[in-house]
Amino acid sequence: MHTVVVGTSGVTASDVLAVARGGARVELSGEAVAALAAAREIVDALAAKPDPVYGVSTGFGALATRHISQELRAQLQRNIVRSHAAGMGPRVEREVVRALMFLRLKTVCSGHTGVRPEVARTMADVLNAQITPVVHEYGSLGCSGDLAPLSHCALTLMGEGDAEGPDGVVRPAAELLAEHGIQPVELREKEGLALLNGTDGMLGMLIMALADLDTLYKSADVTAALSLEALLGTDKVLAPELQAIRPHPGQGASAANMLAVLKGSGLTGHHQDDAPRVQDAYSVRCAPQVAGAGRDTLAHARLVAERELASAVDNPVVLPDGRVESNGNFHGAPVAYVLDFLAIAAADLGSIAERRTDRLLDKNRSHGLPPFLADDAGVDSGLMIAQYTQAALVSELKRLAVPASADSIPSSAMQEDHVSMGWSAARKLRTAVDNLTRVLAIELYAATRAIELREGLTPAPASQAVIEAARKAGVQGPGPDRFLAPDLAAADAFVRDGRLVAAAETVTGPLQ
Repeated sequence: MHTVVVGTSGVTASDVLAVARGGARVELSGEAVAALAAAREIVDALAAKPDPVYGVSTGFGALATRHISQELRAQLQRNIVRSHAAGMGPRVEREVVRALMFLRLKTVCSGHTGVRPEVARTMADVLNAQITPVVHEYGSLGCSGDLAPLSHCALTLMGEGDAEGPDGVVRPAAELLAEHGIQPVELREKEGLALLNGTDGMLGMLIMALADLDTLYKSADVTAALSLEALLGTDKVLAPELQAIRPHPGQGASAANMLAVLKGSGLTGHHQDDAPRVQDAYSVRCAPQVAGAGRDTLAHARLVAERELASAVDNPVVLPDGRVESNGNFHGAPVAYVLDFLAIAAADLGSIAERRTDRLLDKNRSHGLPPFLADDAGVDSGLMIAQYTQAALVSELKRLAVPASADSIPSSAMQEDHVSMGWSAARKLRTAVDNLTRVLAIELYAATRAIELREGLTPAPASQAVIEAARKAGVQGPGPDRFLAPDLAAADAFVRDGRLVAAAETVTGPLQ
């Protein structure tokens, strides 16, 4: 099994995906263990002094003014975890929880948190045992980090609360730890707070969304090319010299992908035979401009994610010169903004795909295709209601594009009076990614059927490869009305797991 080694300088997006989705093992580097031990010595020295130090010998948040005596500090650390594990609602997905735990371990290993090496080792042991704490949908405001979600993870380290075992069954965490020979941790000064105070949930969801959207943007270039073919559009608008005079990188990449898919098509360039169509509609002609803008948004979001992956997000932090200083680095604004930005881009990509689908189904705008791509229009309804489903998904995408990060609600007796809502932005982006996948699946379904209905015209080799692969995957072609939901589910799976892009790339080579 693949192993990810965590050091002091952060991790990569590939590391996060390997642990969250691939179940990779986690190990601590010698450098990380040494940094953990050195930072802990600083915390222990401060804890022994009579002067109050936030997070070490005081309460938290609005209760930070109380100095906590040594005999109560272990109880303080336990209590912060128990009281902050206050999530409600449905369980969060396993991959999100594993990303959350791994990213918290990444920060712990930076040597800036003051956590003992044995606590970090226990975090790695829980991940390696495939034990997944039960984390709930609601509880994070995205400031002071993802407090409630991280608290539920810390509760498992203490042997309390519930967790899911490797068999998928939820049981008491104490039982699962015992079965795997993992000793529950007894938290000491600073450690409870250090396990809770990070942007790890929203960052983990951002990294996974970026991976998914990378595939979906390539998928959208393929489905747009198929629709252009099916509508007998022109590929002249995709010419590299036209993209060069508006040099947005994403636009150029999308146009190049579409051209690669359309190479050798016998359907493109027929608009002049269907006067008075001088130009294709915006949803066809401007496909690379819209998808390209989304690609550039992805590039910006990746930059933010890379910076956050290199960060040590905690409060207070242990500095190399021995100081323990409070800060505001836990605020989720940088991550929250790009999560919302990605939801906007996803909504627009879904919107333009739906417009192309609707055009394929409308006999007044499809340039010779049967109404709703039906076998016997009137007797058959064809894909009429598939477009309804697509329209409903796009409408939902537009609602999900309303930014969470534009909101703030004060908490902790007005001490935490401005919050990022980054966790909420991440949760709605996951829904948006799911819905965008379904929208593109319906465009794929309509476009492949429409191409096959263009009798006597030969599609591009890449398009033909996609159609053949889709049919083998259970995405059926033209014919009389049938139970449509299974076909759409097959198309969804074909897009979701990357087979659509893979099929095109058997002809085009790697798409950008």
